[in-house]
Amino acid sequence: MISPDQIKVKAERKYTSFLQSLIEEVPFSRIEIRGDKTHTKSSLPDFEKEILLITSHSKDKKGYGYTLDFKKVKTKYLGTQDLPTTIYFNDQKDFLKYLGREKEVELFKQDSLTIITAFLELRDWILKNPLKIISNQGKWEDLLKVCSYFKKNPRPNLYLRELPVKVHTKFIENNKGIIEDLLDVLLNEYTTKDEKQFEKKFNLKFSESLVRFKILDKAISQNYFQGLDDIAVPISQFESLKLPLARVLVVENKTTLYTTLTLPNMEKTIAIFGSGYSVNKLKNVRWLSNVELLYWGDIDAQGFEILSQFRGYFPHTKSILMNHSTFHKFFENDAGTATSIASELNLTDSENTLYQLLKTNNWRLEQEKIPFNHVKEFFS
Repeated sequence: MISPDQIKVKAERKYTSFLQSLIEEVPFSRIEIRGDKTHTKSSLPDFEKEILLITSHSKDKKGYGYTLDFKKVKTKYLGTQDLPTTIYFNDQKDFLKYLGREKEVELFKQDSLTIITAFLELRDWILKNPLKIISNQGKWEDLLKVCSYFKKNPRPNLYLRELPVKVHTKFIENNKGIIEDLLDVLLNEYTTKDEKQFEKKFNLKFSESLVRFKILDKAISQNYFQGLDDIAVPISQFESLKLPLARVLVVENKTTLYTTLTLPNMEKTIAIFGSGYSVNKLKNVRWLSNVELLYWGDIDAQGFEILSQFRGYFPHTKSILMNHSTFHKFFENDAGTATSIASELNLTDSENTLYQLLKTNNWRLEQEKIPFNHVKEFFS
């Protein structure tokens, strides 16, 4: 037999459709809960306990909630008994008081009316997302202020905290999810559909990630950067960089980046700090396709996985100092980090053989463990 807890769960499942009926102005109709018509067959006392439990939470006993209809049924083991055949909420008051959502629904109706009055085009969105109206109760006045601003200024070209909207300075940052949902409807013709970053999608300024690089050619350092050789610029500026480069070295670790500056002068060369998996920020730097591209990472599973990722953006990438001889010469029995990647990587046969060895044994040789003399000899 169904229990009161199970009835509660099934009643909660009816809540969303009930809210939708309010938006559509459909009169309340009886809400039925499908019950489990089986019952205990072990003993009459156990059966009576089941009946007592389900009736003790009903409207007949509590004055609100679900109603039970009974029918006399001749059972095989317990004789003729009154069994519950129908469980239902006969009116809206019983349903909402049972769920403890009376006040919540009043606020839902007020908020929905306020939203639709401000933006009729959001009615269908409310119909599909009634629980989002509830989960953002108390915020709708400010949310609609934000929507009104964007509706009048679909291309602000300002930073979030510069927007002249009378809300808390962090309000938009803290509520990007719901604001994005609303603006997707209201600014449909102005948004970049496939863009995931909020600021880019809604034509805002944003703080770009930086690309840090070392200039290994002293002539380039003097002629283009007044002698500066350790530089960090926003990714959009790096994408449009115009330097007479023939070779770019991408290194995984910051320590290794410092090492590159102590190497002999390397003509037409810079070294980029890839910062592990963050190399993905370089994927749109198209001019990297026109230079010799070298990748130097840790000799561990992740190092080769990052190499594979980067080679996916730039197929001509070659790995350096990530080979069997370097590993076996300097390996100090350091443990690596286990990897769960099972797909085939974009590696050469030699790289893949070493990768499988490292992955199987969970071994690691970090870049900084390779003596500087060996690195210097390699680049000489």
